[in-house]
Amino acid sequence: MAKDDDRFRPAQEGHYEPLFATRRRTGGLIAFRAFAASVFACICCIWFYRVTVPLEIDENKTGFFRFIWLVMLILEIWFGLYWVVVQSLRWNPVWRSTFTERLSRRYGNDLPRLDIFVCTADPVIEPPLMVVNTVLSVTALDYPPEKLAVYLSDDGGSELTFYALTEAAEFTKTWVPFCKKFDVEPRSPAAYFSSKSNGLGFAAAEEVAELYREMADRIETATKLRRVPEEARLKYIEGFSQWDSDATQRNHATILQILVDGRKKNTVTVPTLVYLSREKRPEHHHHFKAGSMNALIRVSSKITCGRIILNLDCDMYSNNPKSAREALCILLDEKEGKEIAFVQFPQCYENLTRNDLYGSMMRVIANVDFNGLDGNGGPLYIGTGCFHKRDVICGRKDGEEEESDKIQEIVEPEMIKTLASCTYEKDSQWGKEIGVKYGCPVEDVITGLAIQCRGWKSAYLTPKKEAFLGVAPTNLHQMLVQQRRWSEGDFQILLSEYSPVWYAQGKIGLGLILGYCCYCLWAPSSVPLLVYSVLTSLCLLKGIPLFPKVWSSWFIPFGYVTVAVNAYSLVEFLWVGGTLRGWWNEQRMWLYRRTSSFLFGFTDTILKKLGVSESGFVLTAKVAEEEAAERYEKEVMEFGVESPMFLVLGTLSMLNLFCFAAAIMRLVMTSREAGGDLQSMGLQFVITGVLVVINWPLYEGMLLRKDKGKMPLIVTVKSVVLALSACTCIVFL
Repeated sequence: MAKDDDRFRPAQEGHYEPLFATRRRTGGLIAFRAFAASVFACICCIWFYRVTVPLEIDENKTGFFRFIWLVMLILEIWFGLYWVVVQSLRWNPVWRSTFTERLSRRYGNDLPRLDIFVCTADPVIEPPLMVVNTVLSVTALDYPPEKLAVYLSDDGGSELTFYALTEAAEFTKTWVPFCKKFDVEPRSPAAYFSSKSNGLGFAAAEEVAELYREMADRIETATKLRRVPEEARLKYIEGFSQWDSDATQRNHATILQILVDGRKKNTVTVPTLVYLSREKRPEHHHHFKAGSMNALIRVSSKITCGRIILNLDCDMYSNNPKSAREALCILLDEKEGKEIAFVQFPQCYENLTRNDLYGSMMRVIANVDFNGLDGNGGPLYIGTGCFHKRDVICGRKDGEEEESDKIQEIVEPEMIKTLASCTYEKDSQWGKEIGVKYGCPVEDVITGLAIQCRGWKSAYLTPKKEAFLGVAPTNLHQMLVQQRRWSEGDFQILLSEYSPVWYAQGKIGLGLILGYCCYCLWAPSSVPLLVYSVLTSLCLLKGIPLFPKVWSSWFIPFGYVTVAVNAYSLVEFLWVGGTLRGWWNEQRMWLYRRTSSFLFGFTDTILKKLGVSESGFVLTAKVAEEEAAERYEKEVMEFGVESPMFLVLGTLSMLNLFCFAAAIMRLVMTSREAGGDLQSMGLQFVITGVLVVINWPLYEGMLLRKDKGKMPLIVTVKSVVLALSACTCIVFL
């Protein structure tokens, strides 16, 4: 939240006081553009070198070497153009600051209704206790309770999740008043009571902590035993009676229960709390999270019909109780707010190690890229931590009159259940022109793009106190699976009718189109990087120089681009609050993502386009075993499972190691020619050597470690065999 002072106060017209300010970069913009121009000039020199300077080749193998040279030219053209596309995110960044005091003075408690959607899908991967902590955190937002409603969508149709929510419904009556009376932060009870800085030095806190521990014990016991206590079934018989005896996760009727009805005058101290598990049948496609969101939009429209909607993943609790008011500073601003459809907060995590072992925070994306997108027209909608205007996500175009809050008549749940049935959307525009769009693993991104193409803008807000905190992957496989889904979904967008290249032409600016393309090109970027790293290492082994000699003037553009781009990356990372080791970890993770997650995402998308396979929505686990958690805290990389993505990473790392070791041995054994090799292949030595160093955790996991988190032996053996086979083939070629 910005201070209400002259630094952020734009010029006022009459009595108008803006509810937010927008600051643009000024000081470093000229320097950045000069830097970018110098890098691009050197990239052009590299292209010119590849086209005009012939490779010194063995006349007996002219065709083979020319083919390698051509491949290098194609790869470097790709890298250069992709680098240009990425710079669109740095051309015009903006930062937004809100004035919540002005919002309070202007509106008081007369704020629009706010409906919060929390989505869960599996009680094993997403434990019920974690889910209810997220729910409890948002029920205690700094917001009028009579204007607030929280909906839990349980796509797993789990009695255990429903039971946990019934327990939470009782606990809200204690938790919400406690939070507001003592200004508690954060407002997830698990996070608050586990924080060392929040001492329980007063009686009220001790009493609430005991009540929470008792509730948590009951939920965890039921979860462990996979059985709901009979007394709970009797107490909430209306809710539990909605489960048929043969109901399963994929085959059940709509289950809807209003556990706390904040619309009634005698319960206005606690927000409305609703459980929904939409109908699922094997013969009907349920459209994953997008289908869940659309069911929530329809059901909530008949219960509370909040003009503003916040959607959250079930593992992202509210860390900043003023987040809703900060978002409203932008959405309710009388001038600029009218053209803004949604406000996106960054995706932050509470369980990151000091140096962010798996690069989960993606600091540069969160603190640089999305500010750049905002300057170009607005950030992407990333599916969580986002405040929407209800009528916009339901199809209203920019310029059309906005609907005001409706006073909802109390409707019986049985009359609303049809809105969450499998057949309700048949022959309708839901998932097309209305609500969250269907047909893509990252449905949130195409939904946000479609909204922007209807004339709307979006805004990105990064308050000093993170608005929401989630759970980051705690092992390498989880991270790679998550990134595989994201890259696959973004690449599918590029090839679909919603591709920003053609769908957005003439509807949004070029800068924003390029911004979307940065992420849509993640998957295809895997192939050039894979080929480049393999080719560089194998040619080093074979003694084929791919770059100019070190003392040649042609080496300057190669050296400048290599050093300048990486130095700028490091400075940028440190500027957004990272550490030197954190930057190194992030470079490693980008290498791993691009050569495994993105590669599989690319392959999956191509196979889907050919009709060979279909995409699915893969959840990542939110809990870790105790030993694995301890290794994560010590920043020891976790493997542990057999995965085709690990096989790719293992093979590449071993290939780099074998090629580098063989090249070093050649230098030692032929000392007279060593100087010539270093001159002609100096950059190849550097590239391959850096790859070997960056892969050290892989070598540890494959060859040195004995714990359960090491690389499975079968993966190690296969990787060594494949790498040796590739080396043998190139040697005898």
